[in-house]
Amino acid sequence: MTVLLRDLADTSAAVAGTPARLGKVGLLADVLGRADPDEAAAAVAFLSGELRQRQIGVGWATLREVPPPADSPTLRVGAVDATFDEIGRQSGAGSQAARRALLAELFARATAPEQRFLRQLLVGELRQGALEGVMVDAVARAAGVPAKDVRRAVMLRGDLGVVATAALAGGTAALAGFRLEVGRPVLPMLAQTADSVDAALAKLAASADNPAAVEWKLDGARIQVHRSGSDVAVYTRSLDDITARVPEVVEAALALPVTTAVLDGEAIALKPDGRPQPFQVTASRVGSRGDPAALRAATPLSPVLFDLLHLDGADLLDAPGSERAAALGKVVPESVRVPRVVAGTVAGASAAFAAALDRGHEGVVVKSLSTPYEAGRRGAGWLKVKPRHTLDLVVLAVERGHGRRTGWLSNLHLGARDRAGGFVMLGKTFKGLTDEMLRWQTERLAALAVDDSGWVVHVRPELVVEVAFDGVQTSPRYPGGVALRFARVLRYREDKTAAEADTIDTVRAIHAGTRLPT
Repeated sequence: MTVLLRDLADTSAAVAGTPARLGKVGLLADVLGRADPDEAAAAVAFLSGELRQRQIGVGWATLREVPPPADSPTLRVGAVDATFDEIGRQSGAGSQAARRALLAELFARATAPEQRFLRQLLVGELRQGALEGVMVDAVARAAGVPAKDVRRAVMLRGDLGVVATAALAGGTAALAGFRLEVGRPVLPMLAQTADSVDAALAKLAASADNPAAVEWKLDGARIQVHRSGSDVAVYTRSLDDITARVPEVVEAALALPVTTAVLDGEAIALKPDGRPQPFQVTASRVGSRGDPAALRAATPLSPVLFDLLHLDGADLLDAPGSERAAALGKVVPESVRVPRVVAGTVAGASAAFAAALDRGHEGVVVKSLSTPYEAGRRGAGWLKVKPRHTLDLVVLAVERGHGRRTGWLSNLHLGARDRAGGFVMLGKTFKGLTDEMLRWQTERLAALAVDDSGWVVHVRPELVVEVAFDGVQTSPRYPGGVALRFARVLRYREDKTAAEADTIDTVRAIHAGTRLPT
């Protein structure tokens, strides 16, 4: 069997209009079940709002003028994916014209719904709720295999499209063929969130007889380090190879008394006193492609390791956290390991939390000692705890929603008061909004509207919203030079006027490292 691009376009629209997770899974499984295995990787990528090739040099400017749509659907998913391959291969003189010609030919064969789908896909605006967890369940249902087998294969291979191809072609037996390979990155285990150290210990049922590990949470760049003999490879959280950019990490890996190993940790830029640089400093260094020696001299990186997935021929993914930590301690010196205590009481865990904050770090991760490494998932055995910062900010504008939020005013533009009596924008967020809040703010902000561009609605700066966030970062994008990290709405403060909102001075104080007043 095969599927047409129109099938994916129709499915994407249906998924966007379906709020229930099981409904989304059913729609996706139906279309994936009709795909040839060799089309599965492309179909999964397209329905996830991604290109299998990731970047092919096409943006809005390239898509301004396209041919009229075709009358009937004929485009196969495999053919579209092959065209994207060809577009991505264009380089050098005349490449822009060649890309335009290939795109024009593709769009000329696409119907109106297919053109709309392609345009959203190519510019990264296809958001219909087909997140990886939903897609994993859909692949499992389409292939008739357990979802846990698909999740484990994705964890080990790091590519859902490749796993979907195997599952649809060979079922459970094919999925069992995926193994941890030194040199091939796996998806990292992630942490869930707890509101406090007390809550984290309670969720893990920790006690004096059943303690938990409490590790400092560093605001660095997640790294996965693979060593095989004298060969070292370093990967990011998104599985990109950054080996050439981080010679300090390579040297640290080569200094370990091991033959083969896969390690998990962070690379972080530290100040001379050992306190962390702002996250952007680390991110800029890790993302830079300049001369590594010069970059290292200007901004040295420190590798800090906290887990061990493989050691000298033995896979440790399924070993409990206590065994992995013991193995890590035997081969990685303390100076390269994340600070860690084992505590079964709130007092002991709180002391570790306070120590991490005093050194300028984000907080802690409280880890069960019995949990295996749940790669690619937010495992219940890891709970991150950070001090919760909140600000009362003013809504300056709001963007119209899309997907399941179509018809609502969704993405809020947030501002802090400045001394001159105006407001300084700090960023945008739609996180934390319930359906009830969306309905309420749509009506309330529509009444405050002063300008409507069709996408962004500017409003009178009167409505105050309480926002939680993880930190403040430098940002040239906004006039105040700073922006909130991971802002999320807690509640509206109709009891406060805009004149009572927090000021940009308060935000800058947080950015400088001053604790919020309690």
